[in-house]
Amino acid sequence: MGVDLRQVVAGILTLTMFVMLGQMIKRDHLDSLQEKLPGEAQDTQFDNGNVIKKDGLVKLSKRSKGPWIEDSQELKQCWSTTAFHEIERSRGYVTFSLTNGAEYHVSQIADAVVVARYLAATLVLPDIRGSKPGDERNFEDIYDVEKFVKSLDGVVKVAKELPNEISIRNLAAVKVPNRVTEDHIVENVEPIFKSKGNIRLATYFPTVNMRKTAQKSSVDSVACLGMFGTLELQPEVNEVVDSMVERLRTLSRKSDGQFIAVDLRVEILENKNCHGSGSTGAKSCYNAQEIALFLRKAGFDTDTTIYLTQSRWDNSVIVLKDIFPRTYTKESIMPEEKKGKFLESEDSELEKVIDFYICSQSDVFVPAISGLFYANVAGKRIASRKPQILVPADIPGTSAPITNYLSPYVAKKNHLAYSCFC
Repeated sequence: MGVDLRQVVAGILTLTMFVMLGQMIKRDHLDSLQEKLPGEAQDTQFDNGNVIKKDGLVKLSKRSKGPWIEDSQELKQCWSTTAFHEIERSRGYVTFSLTNGAEYHVSQIADAVVVARYLAATLVLPDIRGSKPGDERNFEDIYDVEKFVKSLDGVVKVAKELPNEISIRNLAAVKVPNRVTEDHIVENVEPIFKSKGNIRLATYFPTVNMRKTAQKSSVDSVACLGMFGTLELQPEVNEVVDSMVERLRTLSRKSDGQFIAVDLRVEILENKNCHGSGSTGAKSCYNAQEIALFLRKAGFDTDTTIYLTQSRWDNSVIVLKDIFPRTYTKESIMPEEKKGKFLESEDSELEKVIDFYICSQSDVFVPAISGLFYANVAGKRIASRKPQILVPADIPGTSAPITNYLSPYVAKKNHLAYSCFC
C-alpha cells in the first residue's frame, strides 16, 4: 500500500500546530500570573543601579545579579551585665514551659528572665511542650543548657529542677503578657509571689507586635539579654540546621550560594483570611502564587533557590515550583539519617525550631504570613546583621524601588532589637 505524501505533510503540519498551541497556552498562563501583580521583574527600579541607602541601612550585593542585599554593619549590644546589681538571696522559684515553637520560646524566655530577676527568684530550667498531649521534651533536647546558665550568671540564678520538698501542685499559676512590664509585675505578680513563695509562669500574647517603645524601663536590659543572649541550639540540632543551610547554598551555585527562606505554611493559610482589609488593603498572608509573582517582580531570577517552612510538600505550592524550580521543603534537603528523629510528626517542635533558625540565616527572608514567627525571626536577623527581610505587597503601578518591600521593622528601625543593639 503506497503512502500518500499529502497525508504525511498534513500530519506534520498538524503536529507542529499542536506544539505551538501548547507553548502559547503555557506562556499565556504564566503571563496571566505575572499580570496579577503590577510590573515585571525587569521593571524594578534602583537608584543609580543600587538599592537606595537609608542611613547605611541597605546596600545591593555586588557579588551576584539580582536584588540581593548585603549584610549590614555590625551592631553592638546596648546592654551590659556589669550594670546589674548583685543577685539577692533567692526568695523562691519561678517555673515555666516553652511552647508552640522557637518564635514563642524567645519571648517566653525573655519574660521569665525579667520576672525572675525582678522578684529575686531562682529560675527553673523549663521543659518544652508541643501542641499535642504528651509531646514533651527536656530543655537540653533542643537548647544548650550550659550556654543558657552561663549567660544568666550574675543576673538570675538557674536551677535544673525544683527541690524535692516543693510540690508542683502548690505552685501558684500566674499569667503575664508578652513583653511584661515592671508595673505589671508589681501589681499582678509580686503580691502572689510574696504570698505563695513559688509560681508557675505562663506568657500570653495580646499582640505579636515587636516594635520598640519610646519609654525606657529598668527591665529593658534584662529583657534584651533574655531575648538575644541566652538561647543557642544544642550541638546535634545545630548540626542539622547547618547541614541543611549548606545544602541550600550548594544548590544555589547560580546565585553565588545565596537562597531565600519563605515562611509559607498551607495549614495556616487555610485558616486565615488573606484578603485585604482596611483602606490600605493590607493583607496578613499571601499564598504560593502571590509569593512567586512577588519574587519575580522584585527581580529574583527563576534559578533562585527557595526554602519553604511548609512541613511536607503540598499541591497548592506547585505554582511556586513551576516558576522557581529550585524550591525545597525540609524533607528534600534534610540528611537522610536525621529524618526519623527530626521529621517524626507535622507538629514537631524540632521542625519548628529548624524553620526558625534557617529563616534567621537565609540571605533573604520573606514572611508570607504575619505574626510572631515573622516578628522574632526579624529580631534575630537584625541582631545578626541580616536585615534582608522583604514583605510581600501589592504595589500599584509597574515599578517600585526595592526599599518599598523592606520590612518596616528594618526600614524604620522600629523593632525591639534596635533597642538592644546599637
